[in-house]
Amino acid sequence: MEKSTSWVINTPIAHRGLHNFDYPENSLPAFENAVAHGFAIELDVRITDDQNIIVFHDEKLSRMTNKDGYVANLKSEDLHDIRLLKTDYAIPTFEEVLQTVNGQVPLLIEIKKAEQSFALEERLLEMLKSYGGEYAVESFDPFSMQYFYKNAPQILRGQLATFFHRNESDEPRRVRSHMRKLKYNDVSQPDFIAYNIAHLPNKYVKNTGLPVVAWTIKSEIQAQKALEVCDNYIFEGFIPKTDSESNN
Repeated sequence: MEKSTSWVINTPIAHRGLHNFDYPENSLPAFENAVAHGFAIELDVRITDDQNIIVFHDEKLSRMTNKDGYVANLKSEDLHDIRLLKTDYAIPTFEEVLQTVNGQVPLLIEIKKAEQSFALEERLLEMLKSYGGEYAVESFDPFSMQYFYKNAPQILRGQLATFFHRNESDEPRRVRSHMRKLKYNDVSQPDFIAYNIAHLPNKYVKNTGLPVVAWTIKSEIQAQKALEVCDNYIFEGFIPKTDSESNN
């Protein structure tokens, strides 16, 4: 059966939830806020030292929490002592997010790699098997997407990409160039492309013939321009107008 990318290309996607000054990014309140507004949710997953999947963007804790150190070194019991920014909200586990969203809106799950093994993908796939809502996975790492292509081809896969300046990636220049040009698509076999809006449109994306999701859109004006060159977008910092609002 052919997979449908309908929600990926039709539903504006809230970047790390619908976050603001009160609701930190990748927090349960930010996800609840997105659900309340009817927006799909983009979120980031990482795996802790004791193989628990948590929802957190950075490799290090310092930007978003009251602690230093690396996510990869965390134990599950450490989460009780960590708070997001200056709030009382904790880093959520992926299980908590699934229970909170509960299929009310789709999830776009970005896989953040911290090791060469596929422990994160394996654990994530196991958890998603019993989830009833719509979702897709995406990653900058084509081999992460290849894991899902081989083990769960029915799950929508997105290849993330940008122009990868030297300070944005530790990969060798040749690898960065290949990633920018989407030359690893034969590995990841993506159903859609998620590309940095700063580098769109470009011939590499166009030549794939795949649906395109732009990231990260930060204003209504930018959103309208993005839709001229993309199918959909991931947004933050504003609340997109609905079709009914746009027609008024």
